[in-house]
Amino acid sequence: MLVVGFPALAFGTNCFVVAPQAGEECVVVDPGIGVESRLGEVLAEHRLRPAAVLLTHGHVDHVYAVTPVCSGYGVAASIHRDDAYRLADPLATLDPALVAMFEQQFGAKAAWREPDDVARLADGQQVSVAGLEIDVVHAPGHTEGSVMFALPTAPAEVDASRTLLSGDVLFAGSIGRSDLAGGDPDAMMRSLAAKVLPQPDDTLVLPGHGPSTTIGRERRSNPYLLELARTA
Repeated sequence: MLVVGFPALAFGTNCFVVAPQAGEECVVVDPGIGVESRLGEVLAEHRLRPAAVLLTHGHVDHVYAVTPVCSGYGVAASIHRDDAYRLADPLATLDPALVAMFEQQFGAKAAWREPDDVARLADGQQVSVAGLEIDVVHAPGHTEGSVMFALPTAPAEVDASRTLLSGDVLFAGSIGRSDLAGGDPDAMMRSLAAKVLPQPDDTLVLPGHGPSTTIGRERRSNPYLLELARTA
């Protein structure tokens, strides 16, 4: 399996491109702010053709480029049904001062257009696309419709048997915030206990922000998972 990740131009949001191998179809996960140029380079370098865009949740830093990417390659955007409403206008939930700072940084007025084709995902659904079998793992807490995408394989160069694209549920050494609109601290703890901790230790974790990790490493060192284990 081929996985290429790179950060967006704002908020350090990771965008991932996943394919069975070079020269085939791929999926694009979380196309954030300003990723279009770098995404095009990755696709050209590895001779990849997008077949779908998958979104771990609907926050603007994870979806800002979803419409130009989907329309540019003629593919649908897939998001959990509980977060689909966010695609109407994710900018609307941002503080106006943050939007102004964002516009100043990029020298353009922030604008949004909802994708033309939106597929609504459900917990436990298996998405078969681009030669990949991807399980949808609903893990609310950061948002109502936060999901993780689980694949039964991992890149050959990584000492892992599976891959988990964890979005903003689990990070290396931390977890996603639950104090934003739609967040729920109790739901986050339930998601960690029921959806993260049961994952095998040799699962490669590709988070929405920051470096990759493994479930085993997080089980041994992540303070939030350690606390859950102590109180279980």
